[in-house]
Amino acid sequence: QLQLEESGGGQVQAGGSLRLSCAASGRTFTGNTMAWFRRAPGKEREFVAMINSSGGRTYYADSVKGRFTISRDNVKNTVYLQMNSLKPEDTAVYYCNVYGGTWPWGQGTQVTVSS
Repeated sequence: QLQLEESGGGQVQAGGSLRLSCAASGRTFTGNTMAWFRRAPGKEREFVAMINSSGGRTYYADSVKGRFTISRDNVKNTVYLQMNSLKPEDTAVYYCNVYGGTWPWGQGTQVTVSS
């Protein structure tokens, strides 16, 4: 049974950094374009970043471009999100999923950025 597990969240001050990880059990990321999404309090879930199956192509939401970096390790079946220069508006629960969000969602990992 497919299960996505996000980790690495926490509470940081503005300007700080965090590295999120996403692992899957029951299914491989291989061959799939993967993405990170987030849901801020009172808002809909939104796209953050995506990476193609080989890791050679990435795309970011304008709000995180230049600050976040998505990467993947297909051997470890893990996707990462390096988040630098964090802002209070980055506060949200972060989720990973296949691009399109068609796999069952995990619990996400909470990121809280204080000013």
